[in-house]
Amino acid sequence: MSAQAERLVALCKSLFDRGYSVGGAGNVSIREEPGGFLVTPTGSSLGRLSVDALAVVGPDGAPRPGPQPSKEFAFHRTLYRIRPEAGAIVHLHSTWLTALSCLKDLPQGNALRPFTPYYVMRIGHMPVIPYSRPGSLTIGDDLAKAARGSTAQAFLLASHGVVVLGRDIEDAVNNAEELEETAKLHFILRNHDRHWLTEDQIAELGEGY
Repeated sequence: MSAQAERLVALCKSLFDRGYSVGGAGNVSIREEPGGFLVTPTGSSLGRLSVDALAVVGPDGAPRPGPQPSKEFAFHRTLYRIRPEAGAIVHLHSTWLTALSCLKDLPQGNALRPFTPYYVMRIGHMPVIPYSRPGSLTIGDDLAKAARGSTAQAFLLASHGVVVLGRDIEDAVNNAEELEETAKLHFILRNHDRHWLTEDQIAELGEGY
């Protein structure tokens, strides 16, 4: 396995150790040359992975012999097709983002109104994806609709969790960490007046870190 696989395992354990993932929840994938993927295996804990346990998926989307990929890799693959610049995808059931995903009447185009610059620079905006049963192919269809023509680096799955993209595995994990902290701040500040970023301030920041 590659050094990239070792980095994937190390960063998954880091996410688990800090409470971004619990039990067997969540899944992570990276794009490998020439067009294949490494994926956390079905039913696995992000905190108890080994390089040998990673699932290998070919460019055609077919799993290679050995560990089988998470059942949710189907929507990862859809996003990789829509977003060829993405090198890694992190799907988490992290506490604050999952809490956010369970709220009623979230703005569908952007679940979090910007109040910190790094949310804008790293994530841009975060569309809400309608609820579907975990593992349903409908999730991939809805993610594809939201991702086309969008620069968003994250998508909030209603009553489920978050899907975060990055240029590579380090970038995707950094984006996920920043986003989880932003959701935490959102709840901490919910009963306080806060400074919302203006449209001019958002435009000055741009979308992309």
